[in-house]
Amino acid sequence: MPAPLTQTPPTPAAPAPPAPADGELAGALRPRHLTMLALGGVIGAGLFVGSGTGLRIAGPAIILSYALAAALALLVMRMLGELAAAMPASGSFSVYADRALGRWAGFTAGWLYWAVTAIAIAIELIAAATILHQWMPAVPQWAIALVALAVFTQSNMLSVSSFGEAEFWFAGIKVAAIIAFLALGVAALCGAVPGVEPPGMDNLTGRGGFLPQGWDSVVAGLLTVVFAFGGMEVVTMAAAESGDPARSVTKAVSSAIWRISLFYLGSMAVIVTLLPWDAATPGRSPYVAVLDRLGIPGAGRLIEVVVLIALLSAMNANLYGASRMAHSLAARGEAPKALLRTSARGAPRLAVAASAAFGFVAIALDHRWPERILPFLAKAMGGSMLYMWLTVAAAHLVLRRRLERESPHLLVVRMRGFPYLSWLAAAGIVAVLVLMAFDPEARGQLGWSTLLVLVLLAVAGVRALRTRRDRVRGR
Repeated sequence: MPAPLTQTPPTPAAPAPPAPADGELAGALRPRHLTMLALGGVIGAGLFVGSGTGLRIAGPAIILSYALAAALALLVMRMLGELAAAMPASGSFSVYADRALGRWAGFTAGWLYWAVTAIAIAIELIAAATILHQWMPAVPQWAIALVALAVFTQSNMLSVSSFGEAEFWFAGIKVAAIIAFLALGVAALCGAVPGVEPPGMDNLTGRGGFLPQGWDSVVAGLLTVVFAFGGMEVVTMAAAESGDPARSVTKAVSSAIWRISLFYLGSMAVIVTLLPWDAATPGRSPYVAVLDRLGIPGAGRLIEVVVLIALLSAMNANLYGASRMAHSLAARGEAPKALLRTSARGAPRLAVAASAAFGFVAIALDHRWPERILPFLAKAMGGSMLYMWLTVAAAHLVLRRRLERESPHLLVVRMRGFPYLSWLAAAGIVAVLVLMAFDPEARGQLGWSTLLVLVLLAVAGVRALRTRRDRVRGR
């Protein structure tokens, strides 16, 4: 049966909060941490590098692909923000799925997130180590990866404030880089950059027009760019460890929605206006190509630094998210109770260690089979993010009505257009999953993700049968 709706009343921030008891997380994150986490959480390497593939596929119309993906992602973020403000929980959508649909849904969503996030940690770690190895070829790549993962694991074990501060500065650098790029791009379009002739509308309407590859390319571009918006759910997890979760998540989500739209769509608008779409190279950052055209010295290295920071930031955030999900699953009896143990500062050390474990395994695998493990891991992730977003929509449709009926005072943030926008988001997610099934490039990824979901559903079913059998036997 779904769990009842409960919320711990928000407590005012105190200069010296008491030490949390064993098994309890610390409420040490500040509003500025959450705001920057919401902003930087979805600004990753996928934007700086992966956008080149989408541009080559769809041409200038990639803006439409990004607009559709951003609309879908921001609807999900709004639903999560509403639920997190009403019922802050470190398990986020897994807890909401549990309360709305039943334990099977919470178990499946939670372990799906944990598994995919553990894989993401490994991917980001190996990619970051590859960049650093290019800068320091004398140091083995496996050694760089080992040191990096050890540092971030230790940082997350110390306290949640260590994570918050690291992510604050990481996100700040990424945001500053995007703002600088936007300012420089607008200046170039206005003819204010010496030696650069403004291209006008040539790159938008020439070279085959705005839709050089047709409307099908917009769909193909959507499948390429939608995954760049993953990672935003971390801010709703982090809100549970702030002094005033409802206020903190409300401010973070509200400020992030329009800024993320500006950063993504604004930077892509600059790129497609300044860079001919047929000059984009898959695997090469279009940001570098634009800066090269503007005559910015060392453009490649500058973006490489930003990409490195984005990878380390994503790894840090994913390690945090995975550990909190593991802790939440343990608190609900869906994971080993040992993962509930916390340090004196409220950090779930064993959950952090368990979440980082696959990263250490991936280091050995990458050393044994270089340049082969990353593509395999990426395929294993596939469309799992979309299944998690679908869980958010389903839980929101159920819990919003229940909150309005039982606890309307908890709805301090209300998503406009309910239930129509919630149903629209769910339909959009299903549509993307269907499109993946018909796309040769994405079909394999969808297959791996679907298999993982089915395995977790089967495990959840077995657990439910055992629980029912034990109740019948009077245990």
